[in-house]
Amino acid sequence: MSEKQDSLVVVWSSGDREVALKMVFMYTFNAKSKGWWKDVRLIVWGPSAKLLSKDAQLQDYIKRMKEAGVILEACKKCAELYGVSAKLEQLGIDVYYIGEALTSYLQEGRKIITF
Repeated sequence: MSEKQDSLVVVWSSGDREVALKMVFMYTFNAKSKGWWKDVRLIVWGPSAKLLSKDAQLQDYIKRMKEAGVILEACKKCAELYGVSAKLEQLGIDVYYIGEALTSYLQEGRKIITF
């Protein structure tokens, strides 16, 4: 399997806290920490950025994911719209205009799931 084929990109856009805890975060963390995928990226996009900026439990989980080696990215435009760019950056998330990167991930054949 090529490196790009062993790469998972999780696009988290839901503002639903239960979806974050019971699906997105649990799978993303385990996918990296248990070695299910070599490269695991979490993209914070849309309402998820607002939710993450306000929820201490989710922020702690994000820190655990970063320590496990999950690459954390966020859509800068969405973060700007919610006024949370600085907060996301404080959490160690790379905040940038992500549309072009996501397009590259798709074109490279990386596995992408959305929540």
